[in-house]
Amino acid sequence: MAAWGQWAFAADGGDCKKPLYLTFDTGHMEIAPLVADVLRRQQVRVTFFAAQEATKEGDGSLGDHWAPWWRARAAEGHAFASHTWDHVYWRADLGSLAPSRFRVRPSAGERSGQEFALDAAGYCAEIGRSAARLQALTGQKALPLFRAPGGKTSAQLLEAARACGYAHVGWAPAGFLGDELPSERFSNAMLLRQALERIRSGDILMAHLGIWSRKDPWAPAVLEPLIVGLKERGFCFRTMREHPDYQAWFAQHP
Repeated sequence: MAAWGQWAFAADGGDCKKPLYLTFDTGHMEIAPLVADVLRRQQVRVTFFAAQEATKEGDGSLGDHWAPWWRARAAEGHAFASHTWDHVYWRADLGSLAPSRFRVRPSAGERSGQEFALDAAGYCAEIGRSAARLQALTGQKALPLFRAPGGKTSAQLLEAARACGYAHVGWAPAGFLGDELPSERFSNAMLLRQALERIRSGDILMAHLGIWSRKDPWAPAVLEPLIVGLKERGFCFRTMREHPDYQAWFAQHP
């Protein structure tokens, strides 16, 4: 078992036959306290993929204002991984020859909204900066994983990230919980119903700690009923530390 296994949470006695892997990407953080309350009440551990994004309160999602929140989540046994520092979207590969170069567009930071070229070392620095900040905030080494903003990648980008020690984590089709969709077309009731109908054992689920554009926020209405409903269907929750597809990777990157 990789070193990460020491963090396994076993509220259900370890008898987890239908595991799910609930993950949260950062966002404006307004709902972060509510999310933490629900997870604590339901005794569910999740994996947070963090970038330094603009927040409704404080100095960014990985800023000093939110440091106590991150420390508390670490004490509760949650897991953490990088979402790049400036929430950098991959847009295209720039050629197929080494060294790899990519066209990117951050949605945070000083160059937010700008498109520019970034080489593999620069992209790895983006991943590593977030991972280092998470370790400083939580006292816990971030997992050797990352999630590209929007899930947008290429084979070349994934290989560049793996070469510097980070494996990518996407999500299952049914695991897209829809909190960033327009509420005028995708109501919370619809999203809850679809998730309960479609999610299957082993799925990685994805939501955010606040979406600026959604008028009817997802988490207050959906998160706890979703967790309760999934538990009633026999599902249990694990962090990405326990995901079987990554155990060999963790063993190589302790």
